[in-house]
Amino acid sequence: QVQLVESGGGLVQAGGSLRLSCAASGRTSRNYAMGWFRQAPGQEREFVAAITWSGTITSYADSVKGRFTISRDNAKNTVSLQMNRLKTEDTAVYYCAADPTVNPWYLPGPYEYDYWGQGTQVAVSS
Repeated sequence: QVQLVESGGGLVQAGGSLRLSCAASGRTSRNYAMGWFRQAPGQEREFVAAITWSGTITSYADSVKGRFTISRDNAKNTVSLQMNRLKTEDTAVYYCAADPTVNPWYLPGPYEYDYWGQGTQVAVSS
């Protein structure tokens, strides 16, 4: 089991930036691919970004490509999401997720994640 705790959410004006962090604890000796997802009110949870355990391969939703950057620090068991040029449509609860993997270069599909955090709220005002 691994526990995930997100932080860094808040209220920001459109065009601004936020940096979300996700700290993993528990069985962190395993290798995990990591992802960020978000859920806006009345909408389904959607994929935002993912990163392999090795940190060498990333993937982004088209809606955030070029504005968001996912990164990780395996020594600190953390993964971050740098969000720039935020838009009002980025308003959502953001969730961190982990998928155990034996392949350092594997990117999970959006339904493969086994562990989830509780989420952190991001609100972007116009």
